[in-house]
Amino acid sequence: MDETTMASEASDFIGRGLRFPLSVDHTGAIAWATGPDALDRSLRVILSTAKGERPMRPEFGCRIHEFLFASADGETANSIGNEVRSALRRWEPRIDVHDATVSFDEEDGSILYIDIRYSIGTSNDPRNLVFPFYVIPGGD
Repeated sequence: MDETTMASEASDFIGRGLRFPLSVDHTGAIAWATGPDALDRSLRVILSTAKGERPMRPEFGCRIHEFLFASADGETANSIGNEVRSALRRWEPRIDVHDATVSFDEEDGSILYIDIRYSIGTSNDPRNLVFPFYVIPGGD
């Protein structure tokens, strides 16, 4: 199977959807997200949506927002990683989540980087996404 055929099959499996946030393309038509770009945007929507934020779908999203005021330590990093893996496995069936690790910014203690390693279901194509998450450090 050549690369063009594999890319076409992956694109068919992933499908397409409206680009979020809504925008227009170079022709003035509504922009669509397709292929891996659609998955990347889907993962970002899941992670940036707090549970309960959508009135008609209160269970949708990820609970990482509950850690906004948590201390930036190993326990918080572990909990965030677990929440990310759980949310992505529940809400994005087109991928297989392999790992979600959290690291700290060396310069700014309020920034955590969530490194998600996953593969696209039908092609087993390995991918990763780094999602920054910001915490509000407590006053000492």
